[in-house]
Amino acid sequence: MAPSDPKYRAALAIAQTLRDAGAQAFFAGGCVRDLLLGVSPKDYDIATSATPDQVVGLFPKTVAVGAHFGVSLVGQTVSDGTAVGAGIEIATEVATFRNDGAYSDGRRPDAVRFSTDAREDVLRRDFTINGMLLDPLAYEATAGDAAAAVIDYVHGREDLAAGIVRAIGDAKLRFAEDKLRMLRAARFAARLNYRIDDSTAAAIHCHAADIHQVSHERVRDELTRILTEGGASRGFELLYSLGLLARVLPEVVRLRGVAQPPEFHPEGDVWIHTMLLLEKLPPGCSATLAWGALLHDIGKPATYQPPNPRVPGDRIRFNGHVEVGVRIAEEILARLRFSNEDTAQIVALVKNHMRFGDLLEMRESTRKRFLRLPRFDEHLELHRLDVESAHGDLTLYNFACQQCGADPAEELRPAPLLTGRDLIAAGYRPSPQFKVMLTAAMPPALPFTVKPLIPIIWPSEAGRLVPLSVICAEPGMIRRISVALRPIRGCFSRSSAVMVSAFAPESIMSICPALALTSTVSDWAPTLSAMLRVLTSEAFRTIPEPCHFSNPVASTDTL
Repeated sequence: MAPSDPKYRAALAIAQTLRDAGAQAFFAGGCVRDLLLGVSPKDYDIATSATPDQVVGLFPKTVAVGAHFGVSLVGQTVSDGTAVGAGIEIATEVATFRNDGAYSDGRRPDAVRFSTDAREDVLRRDFTINGMLLDPLAYEATAGDAAAAVIDYVHGREDLAAGIVRAIGDAKLRFAEDKLRMLRAARFAARLNYRIDDSTAAAIHCHAADIHQVSHERVRDELTRILTEGGASRGFELLYSLGLLARVLPEVVRLRGVAQPPEFHPEGDVWIHTMLLLEKLPPGCSATLAWGALLHDIGKPATYQPPNPRVPGDRIRFNGHVEVGVRIAEEILARLRFSNEDTAQIVALVKNHMRFGDLLEMRESTRKRFLRLPRFDEHLELHRLDVESAHGDLTLYNFACQQCGADPAEELRPAPLLTGRDLIAAGYRPSPQFKVMLTAAMPPALPFTVKPLIPIIWPSEAGRLVPLSVICAEPGMIRRISVALRPIRGCFSRSSAVMVSAFAPESIMSICPALALTSTVSDWAPTLSAMLRVLTSEAFRTIPEPCHFSNPVASTDTL
């Protein structure tokens, strides 16, 4: 039975219009492969004998995305299938049959010649399993019999049945045309669990050194697809065996052969452990989780320490591997042009993956701050994958899950002390610095209630200081804190507002002994110190020019 989803119906309507205009029109590429495999295609591409100008003339909602190559996006409004009959807009790629000239940049043809020969168009494509065409009208007429509607000039159906990824025609020529096809071969073989044809694999070995001609962004996207579409472990094994991994991620190759202490890692070396994690990644997982799994132990090769033979019972150690791993991960992600947001999350996964080992001994406030990490579900999932790929003890994972469910959401993730609206109301102009400032102002987990009052700008001869007023709900707490902080330079109003100034980092360290001398608040010294560190962070010392307030604190409470 033919699919009924909107993307299929939009593509079918476009093909029908092209046929009515006297042009050839076929479904092409991956959608044909997927239909033959009984898989619902993500998208439908159309190959046609109609020229780009003819396509524009037939479809008013057309955008040329590769006019030089005869590629257009055709918009089509189709019903979403609901009772109300609302329409949704679907964009379908339509490409004119063509013959490609030389590929001097290893990515795009220098020139193309449009054609009316479907076979000529197929022979320029990458792999036989992606080189089949399907007649959509015949497909409809046979009630969705893909095999009866396929046009196969390259024996793609045979390779599909045999589970083979084979380049069309001369494999060396196909990879010389577009070097990215080498990574795509590994992706298709991994995702479909196919093998790569021997001549195709030999051609990849021959051209592996040329992968550097592909932009970092295209390499990043292809590696991400290998990690997230299924079969990630096999994909990276293939990349290694084909000689590609050493070219695109040499840091990952160094994981091979790095032994681990068997009492914690009975599975084997760091490479084996990492591949077991990738094996457990489900298709469709987030890119940040997948890259976090790949890179979580990337610092181990550089920090490997064998057992000391002079110390009985000593074991292999990787002291500082997290810190080294963070640095290496940052270098990799910068090289591959990851966004700042994705980089921050992936680095956070690497940085925090060992903290689960301290979970049972953490102070309550520290544990809550840990559980409040952005996208903590990914940290939790990485820990599960890490443990299940090693010793298998899920005690800490289960405890973390229990704690996430036990703490009320408002306690685990309290309202922020400061918002963007507060900053705007205080006179700041919106800028990228807002995110840094707001992140720094996230409330720590305190053993007493803290509520925001208003951010106060307090100039001084030492420079621009940015105190943040907070109200402590417990009676008497203000007096205790103010007494404890008297040795520290600051400003305190005669109200229930504590205004903490932005001091130099070394001044913060002097708070702890001052608090320790004050028995009434000594139990809160670490969390109070953490709060002050937030308020004196560099984010609050690099802000725009200060504003001034006529009545910044309004309260009738007195000390």
